[in-house]
Amino acid sequence: MVAARQVVTKNGFLNFSHRSPGRRRHGLHNMASDDRSWAREGLGEETRRALSAGLPASEVWSLLLGILEARATSRTPANLREQWKTDRFVQPCYLDQRALHELDGHLLAAASAFEAVELSPLAPLGACSAVALASQNKIVSTVRGTEVVSDPTNVLALECARRLREDGKSVVRLATSHRCVRAQAVPNQPGFAAHFRMFCLATAGHERENRELASSALAEHINTQLDALTRLARHGYSVAPVHVRILATERNRQLAQAVAAGVRFAQIAHQTLEHPYYDGIRFMIDVLAPDGSAIPLIDGGAFDWLRKLTSNHKLTFVASGMGSQVVAYLFGPAGPQSPGG
Repeated sequence: MVAARQVVTKNGFLNFSHRSPGRRRHGLHNMASDDRSWAREGLGEETRRALSAGLPASEVWSLLLGILEARATSRTPANLREQWKTDRFVQPCYLDQRALHELDGHLLAAASAFEAVELSPLAPLGACSAVALASQNKIVSTVRGTEVVSDPTNVLALECARRLREDGKSVVRLATSHRCVRAQAVPNQPGFAAHFRMFCLATAGHERENRELASSALAEHINTQLDALTRLARHGYSVAPVHVRILATERNRQLAQAVAAGVRFAQIAHQTLEHPYYDGIRFMIDVLAPDGSAIPLIDGGAFDWLRKLTSNHKLTFVASGMGSQVVAYLFGPAGPQSPGG
């Protein structure tokens, strides 16, 4: 997961697409801030070191569980009602669940070449920050050595690593639709939320001659995401791709050309990639927003996560994601929705 994937578009809505710049600072007392010195006030340096690195992890988890158990027993029904009213992490999604369920069905049908997996709501602690440019402060960590999934593609990388250890000759293709939670602050405006759905694809395997796996996987991801948009349009969604952008570093120009050759779409723009989050190549699919502007809805690329997870530098990992909740919100058959609550 990258530190802040939620992108504010020109029309003021959030695009929960796949990538965005790295760590940002939002103020001393903001949960999204990387500077949390205020949280250590009154805690001795020796105690802090023991909790963060000195004590065995199991002892820290047990200590924190005991503390939270004590706090939970002191809470009142009034406390619960107030948190339910004001805490952005616990409030229900503003969209009808049936609309999201229908959308998931269309997206997974378009990705029939990928195995659909239902991920756990939790991932190992550090699933994002240990292998990617992400701040743990922007992830909801638990006291049991886990974290709430904030980016399904990082979790899919873990599953790909497991499967490739069992069968190193296979090519793993996975798809999922998942509700993600992000801890960074969001504006109190329509379309912004701490939790949201994403539709993601992942492909992994041993690289082939001339980087054929990377080029074919990237093209397959682009074509599958475009097929998903086409299917949605046939079922009344007003979502239409404007163009595909392929961004690459100088050493990956040839790979970008090979990817473009395999894409079934005419409007392809080539751009220079400068973001270090990607492994040399990235793609973005822009769609036409209700106000007529073009917004990036789908984002993907190659990543080095699998090589870090396995210490095998011959492996390739490609992932992509669509802000599916944005699709239901802005482009559904009933038109742009008004958040409730």
